[in-house]
Amino acid sequence: MTIHPKIQAMAKKSSENPNFETSLKELEALVEKMEQGDLSLEASLSHFERGVQLSRTCQQALKAAEQKVEILMKKSGQEEITTFDSEDA
Repeated sequence: MTIHPKIQAMAKKSSENPNFETSLKELEALVEKMEQGDLSLEASLSHFERGVQLSRTCQQALKAAEQKVEILMKKSGQEEITTFDSEDA
């Protein structure tokens, strides 16, 4: 199984200090590589597994950010957050 050197470097970097932006960039690179269709089944499964891990990392980061926003909103006196609807924008 061969993993693209850029993906290996991003995986190493993100495992040292995972954050939303790094995880999202690595996830995008994995998806792009998988969409090319040049990977073996084993490599595809490996990329997919890493993608699931990265997706969870991103979801956790977004949830933590949402919780921080809720705390800040409550501290400022606003009790609830209004859901953003892109159709209203």
